[in-house]
Amino acid sequence: ARGVLWAAYFFGGYYAVREVLEAVRAKRLEIDFLMLVAAAGAGALGEWVEGALLLFLFSLGHALEGYAMGRARRAIEALSDLAPKTATVLEDGGGEEEVSVEELAIGDRVLVRPNSRIPADGFVVDGTSAVNQAPITGESIPVDKSPVDDVDAALDDPSRVGDASRVFAGTINGASALEAVVTKAASDSTLARVVTMVREAQTQQSPTQQFTDRFERVFVPSVLALVVLCLFAWVAIDEPFSASFYRAMAVLVAASPCALAIATPSAVLSGVARAARGGVLIKGGAHLETLGVATVIAFDKTGTLTRGEPRLVDVRVAAGMDRAELARVTVAVERESDHPLARAMVEGFSEELDQPAPEAVAVEAITGFGVRADVEGAEVFLGKPDLFRERLWRPLPDDVAVAVEELADAGRTTVVVAIGDRFLGVLGMMDPPRDEAKATLARLHELGVKRTLMLTGDHQRAADGVAALVGLDEARGDLLPEDKVAAVRELAREGTVAMVGDGVNDAPAMAQASVGIAMGASGSDVALETADVALMADDLATLPFAVSLSRASRRVIRQNLWASLGMVAFLIPATLFGFAGIGWAVLLHEGSTLVVVANALRLLAHAGPTSRSTGTSR
Repeated sequence: ARGVLWAAYFFGGYYAVREVLEAVRAKRLEIDFLMLVAAAGAGALGEWVEGALLLFLFSLGHALEGYAMGRARRAIEALSDLAPKTATVLEDGGGEEEVSVEELAIGDRVLVRPNSRIPADGFVVDGTSAVNQAPITGESIPVDKSPVDDVDAALDDPSRVGDASRVFAGTINGASALEAVVTKAASDSTLARVVTMVREAQTQQSPTQQFTDRFERVFVPSVLALVVLCLFAWVAIDEPFSASFYRAMAVLVAASPCALAIATPSAVLSGVARAARGGVLIKGGAHLETLGVATVIAFDKTGTLTRGEPRLVDVRVAAGMDRAELARVTVAVERESDHPLARAMVEGFSEELDQPAPEAVAVEAITGFGVRADVEGAEVFLGKPDLFRERLWRPLPDDVAVAVEELADAGRTTVVVAIGDRFLGVLGMMDPPRDEAKATLARLHELGVKRTLMLTGDHQRAADGVAALVGLDEARGDLLPEDKVAAVRELAREGTVAMVGDGVNDAPAMAQASVGIAMGASGSDVALETADVALMADDLATLPFAVSLSRASRRVIRQNLWASLGMVAFLIPATLFGFAGIGWAVLLHEGSTLVVVANALRLLAHAGPTSRSTGTSR
């Protein structure tokens, strides 16, 4: 039996001794040192079984803790294994060459075979296919990809390539082959940068971690002082030195803050890993915790709550006029223009035309007001109501004037169409809300966000129109960037503020907010750099997931703190007054360490961004 106990001491204490020696060389006093002292003390008292149990359970606890933490880390490290190791480069002569992805250069043309991973960031130049972008953006539905219109222009400025042609390293091609041009080296790809940022996030301490570190710096010396007092208890009370020494060792085990040391890091690591798998990049425990207490969320409008492209949403035909004529005349004049409003009008009427639109000639832009053209021998004007009031001195008919006023009140951009001396009608354009915006805001309120509002440079009536459609509590329009910063400062007096924007023009306001959240970071280097939290897909539905995960992480962190501190608070008096010996102290203390780690790992199974009322991501 003694040989078994010696073996337990050797194998249980071997790695602990190595770690203690390294810590002592670095002039650090760690928990392992306290455990070894307690085990040695138990052996000195002849309590070999309890000492062996202490070392065995301490080593087992470390092993299981390492396994659990490794599982969370592997969830992150798995990101770096998403990209393939090799790529098929298409040579100028028509041949193929298999090269390492590290050897890919910007401008290389690569072949992506069906059902294989895309080797590098780039854009499609040949072929059409559906690409599963879930590894990067968290999107649950594959995204259709098609070639760019102008390869040279795309190479000159890859940032302007549309989502329909842009591809990312690590995403999975569908059933058809694609040819793509590389725009970023392997080390600079979106996937590589996400992996780097998630790894860095592990090293950034949250407020709770900072608190526990400060607490331990005071707590550990206090425990050592208490242990010394216990060692000399035999002087004050009638008991042998061996009893005082045993009690001191039991207190030492009971008070060692193992569970406290691992309580927050395990939760933060699990939370950051789960967020990354769901297409949300959270740059550290501080931002994870802060988002979890956000009570006010402010949104930019264009490209955040809305699509960022105007659409034709209202058509008011003047009294006695024909809608088909209104459509034909509008398309005739605007189809050659690249102005966003012109594209919106042409696309809006494209399905209504039962015959080709006539040819417009002598098209002339009236700067700041609209456009003039000749269609089938008649003079046509399209533009703001002020074009007719202030430039042409033509009063608007009553029904047209009423339509203009009603559409403007609803937040529409209005265009009046007239041919010859006849007013054909009024068109209302709007940057429509995203499909998921209303459900997203409703879910945020369910999660406990008390106030949602919009901060936009667009005019107030447009802001009010979008706010009414999506269910915002408030909309503030006509804001310059500095006005947005001032608004965020004002909101900060009400509570923790998160600002959601595109990471570029909203950067000052996002920096001022407690948490800056960038939309669509998978395609924007600036968004990745400026935001505290980045929604990798251009999808609002992942925002409630991020908020929900942050709140869950805070709950887990609090539970872990209470569990670890509560166990210490229970065990110190229990061992001090003799109700529990070293054996029970070891069992309960190491058991609490495993409980807090297991509790933290629950975050890896947190419900994804498609749950509940947010609907699917696409």
